[in-house]
Amino acid sequence: MFCGRLMPKRCIFAFLFLNSYINMYTNKDIWKVSYPILLALLAQNIINVTDTAFLGHVGEVELGASAMGGLLYICIFTVAFGFSTGSQILIGRRNGEGRYRDVGPVMLQGCLFLLTMATVLFGLCQWSAPAIVRMLISSDTIYEATCEFLYWRMFGFFFSFVNVMFRALYVGITRTKVLTFNAIIMAVVNVFLDYTLIFGHWGFPEMGLKGAAIASVIAEASSTLFCIIWTAMGVDLKKFGLNRMPRFDFELLGRILSISCFTMVQYFLSMATWFVFFMAVERLGQRELAIANIIRSIYIVLLIPVQALSTTANTLVSNLIGAGGIDHVMSLMKKIAKVSLGIVAVCVLLSVLFPQLLLAIYTNESVLIAESVPSLHVVGVAMLVASVSNIYFNGISGTGNTQAALWLETGTLVVYGIYIFCVGWWARAAVSVCFTAEILYYGLQLLTSLIYLKKAKWQNKRI
Repeated sequence: MFCGRLMPKRCIFAFLFLNSYINMYTNKDIWKVSYPILLALLAQNIINVTDTAFLGHVGEVELGASAMGGLLYICIFTVAFGFSTGSQILIGRRNGEGRYRDVGPVMLQGCLFLLTMATVLFGLCQWSAPAIVRMLISSDTIYEATCEFLYWRMFGFFFSFVNVMFRALYVGITRTKVLTFNAIIMAVVNVFLDYTLIFGHWGFPEMGLKGAAIASVIAEASSTLFCIIWTAMGVDLKKFGLNRMPRFDFELLGRILSISCFTMVQYFLSMATWFVFFMAVERLGQRELAIANIIRSIYIVLLIPVQALSTTANTLVSNLIGAGGIDHVMSLMKKIAKVSLGIVAVCVLLSVLFPQLLLAIYTNESVLIAESVPSLHVVGVAMLVASVSNIYFNGISGTGNTQAALWLETGTLVVYGIYIFCVGWWARAAVSVCFTAEILYYGLQLLTSLIYLKKAKWQNKRI
């Protein structure tokens, strides 16, 4: 049987198996890894939700500016996240192979590399952001507000870039519970500071949009501090090779980049086309941009279970291959996809039954709520498709075939971009029609992922 073929030190998943004779994770096993990631993602996204919810009660200009500024920030952040995803795959593989002391160097190299990248990108963005935003946004009021938001928000690079490497470490070694505590701290800090700095409560200055940006940066800084303390006190530093002084190891960095460079480009392209979507909507009008930002915020939150299970699929596939269980990869992804679809179906049903209740979190304007409902219904359909497609697509990355994942994503995004140009820029269709692009995107992603997994030779990828 699967575990019987392994060296005793390599059978690192023994704690997950309910029966040593079963070569498959049960739903309970999958959930053990997934739920801390889910809670962490939920808390992390509270930054987006609280910013949108609070600013929705300030004004449509502030809401639109936070959407455009936040998306530009995320476009840059996804480059770091892509690097950490590649690092996570390598950490998971080494963990599965029982080479624990090789885990730490990957994490430390990642931190050094991303801190260097954060410094460079911060300088470039502070210098060039106003000119870039001016080209992308037609409204003068939204342009000025977006520049103000971005000036403060970009300080978060120095913390968020390090945070993703801690996430890669703990997900890669399947100790995800710490992410829950970390996320709770970040969420509490962000909600408190949003409430006080945006509106000027409890003696704090009323900063409005600038307050939302500063609150987000401080929340990310608190997350970094927590991760450093937890790792120093709660992890066997010697076992995982984290007790060595970090210095650049260009050979190891090159090995990480050989996997990560494709995920870095993939995530950047994915977010860049999402930004194109909002550029098209911004040209429809200030009201349409506000609707799109509200729906985007709900969309991201309701997709959190899918993101958590996709991350689980990625790391369990990597660990499973490292432990010699390549024959069970497809069965594992199918099982995770079923769990994902079931959870999302419940979320979609609730959003369809109680749309006004959900939308009221973001605005008390009845007309804006009514105009947002059709887009919410369209996004619900997209979520059902995404619940399956994301699992299989992230499974491909988990096998180490990140270059193949990049090409699949690029092809899908080309079609997505053309569709957005046609319905948004050229036809100037309603926001709800523009959101049908999400259905197209995830449908193509699912189709191409399944074709690749069934036809391509991905089983013997060495990393």
